[in-house]
Amino acid sequence: MGGSQVNQALVRLYFEVGGGVRDPVTTWAKLTANSQQYRHARGGRRVPLDDGTAAELTAAAMVHTAAAHGAKQVAALATSPLARLVGGLGGAVLTEHPCAPEQVLGPRFAGPKAEDWARAAYVLLWGENNRQVRTADTPTVIAGRYKGQKVVAIGTHPTRLSDETLVVRPGTDGALAMAMGHVLLKEFFLDRTPFAGHALERTDLPFLVRLRERDAATYVPSGLAGGVCERLSLYGGQAVEVLLPRFDDGTGVLRRGVPVLRDGGELVTTVFDLLLAVYGVARPGLPGVWPAGYEDPAEPYTPGWQEAYTGVAASRALKTARELGVTAEKTGGRCVIVPGRLETPHADTAYRAMLALLVLTGCGGGWAQTGGAGIPLVPYLCLHACGEDRADVGALSWALAEGLFARRTSRSVLLEAVRDGWPMAPPPRVLALPRPIYPLPPDVDLLIGPDEHCDLSPPAPELVAAALAGMSGGAAPAEADGVPPAGRMRLLVDHAWMHEYGEALPTYRPPGLGIPLKPTQLVRFT
Repeated sequence: MGGSQVNQALVRLYFEVGGGVRDPVTTWAKLTANSQQYRHARGGRRVPLDDGTAAELTAAAMVHTAAAHGAKQVAALATSPLARLVGGLGGAVLTEHPCAPEQVLGPRFAGPKAEDWARAAYVLLWGENNRQVRTADTPTVIAGRYKGQKVVAIGTHPTRLSDETLVVRPGTDGALAMAMGHVLLKEFFLDRTPFAGHALERTDLPFLVRLRERDAATYVPSGLAGGVCERLSLYGGQAVEVLLPRFDDGTGVLRRGVPVLRDGGELVTTVFDLLLAVYGVARPGLPGVWPAGYEDPAEPYTPGWQEAYTGVAASRALKTARELGVTAEKTGGRCVIVPGRLETPHADTAYRAMLALLVLTGCGGGWAQTGGAGIPLVPYLCLHACGEDRADVGALSWALAEGLFARRTSRSVLLEAVRDGWPMAPPPRVLALPRPIYPLPPDVDLLIGPDEHCDLSPPAPELVAAALAGMSGGAAPAEADGVPPAGRMRLLVDHAWMHEYGEALPTYRPPGLGIPLKPTQLVRFT
């Protein structure tokens, strides 16, 4: 017997139905055909099973399900040992990461492989699911340390692997990222301009943005105008006051000034000018309310402002931002952020604030997201495992929203997105998990995971791959093509749902009560 564990009733039925016929796929088809008997027998205690039989059973379930019901009904969480095999079969790989990398870096985003971390000059381990890269036996991080790589860990728990650790309060990572962006914009775009060429050619910072008049002499951003400026900023001419989202002060707004020009009958500014206004980077002569300096605790998004939320000293936030900027400048962008799980319902906004740091410093390929692209887990469960909710998604719209989501639920918005072509997989019949999740989709034929409530513990991937190769319908796992993102990286996510939530540009939402699914997590670009 091996190290696998299987539901006692399941393995008994598997051998009984097989009746001595060594065709695992046919056996699994017969077993699941009598769904009432099969489901009634499940849920008992698990017993040891030899690894070869466990792998055979797993492969048979995958092959039969893919042939009879479609490959997408075989699913695995991206961090499961079987995720690569499921993806190779054309199954659904579920990711716990929001769509932020695709929104900012492009739909064909392919981050660095783990071995590329060792070649980075500066690594930020940011979040709480990085324990596999924080242990002392991790070769990718250790190799980089031998080459002089600096590692900074940001999270609620320290790590022995890092040179420095910034301990932040749970859910406030976005505040720290915004403060670091404030420093980068001030010192690497206004005081000096080492990244100006990159910004003009590879980002949306020179794009023109329409401004819509809100009331007398104040405006709000209204979306891209379709033109591209030859320089990053329009500073030096006319300026107006714009109202921008702010979520750390109830229903308050930011009042900041931007330089403008008139394009036909519309006032326009650049994404760069709006970004400076959002981050609170002041320039002489512009209207509005601005921070007095890095230590200002009242006006977003200075290092002094973030200290009250994160607990990280302003001096340490300033130091980390400068190190990131200088290292990116000297190494040509060899900086990496390894994102982890963020304990906040607004993790997507925090991720975009973190991604902005890489975009601004020319490190767009440095988002080392484990698990790669896939179908986001939360929408998947919201559609297949949850009933109708009563949460009002409009409650999270910013103070000057148009009412697009008034009295609407997460599920209704998700169904609209799926109808409009948002990628989604059908409910799973085979589901592989590295850890328990809740709620579970109903009618799963085989639940693979470490929990006692699962039918089978995950067999060794190489044994399952060998079993798949010997069965009809088996396929070699597909490798990522590694194609770099097409087009420009976006710091303005120009979508009606983003504007309604006040999250079209980087921002910070404090941790608190959330909703089952934010509409902004469903924004994707093809």
